Amino acid sequence: MGIFDGLTRNTKKTFVNDNKLEKGLSEILVKDVMSKQLIIAQSSTTVYQISKMMEQGIGSVFVKKDSIPIGIITDRDFAIKIMANKYPPDTPVGNVASMPLQTIGPNESILNAAKQMSSKKIRKIAVVENDKVIGIITSTDLTNQLSLIKNKIP
Repeated sequence: MGIFDGLTRNTKKTFVNDNKLEKGLSEILVKDVMSKQLIIAQSSTTVYQISKMMEQGIGSVFVKKDSIPIGIITDRDFAIKIMANKYPPDTPVGNVASMPLQTIGPNESILNAAKQMSSKKIRKIAVVENDKVIGIITSTDLTNQLSLIKNKIP
């Protein structure tokens, strides 16, 4: 047995497991994993008011103008945008929210959601059906599903 035989064997096994993992992720739909509990604020809501909501454990808030969702503000946005740029507490959230809102359909696979998050470098995607936000899927949701699938692969 050569020095690389074990490495090659493990690589083949990893490749097979990766294929099984990708297949598992492609079979789970966004609607089966998404959260339906949505927090929505008007674009005129201040970042201070949003921060008070987030103190209660809310990780993201959809931002709407009139009745149309236009963006999202996340706990990460507070560190990267608001604090780094020293926005005052009375800044309207519509001025700092991430826009446009990144969306995915409920019948898409979570593999597609993961690819979209990776390519856009985001951690949360709005789930939209018939032009209406019906849920949210997060990188944590995907990680949890990945763990469940990985535990089922021999």
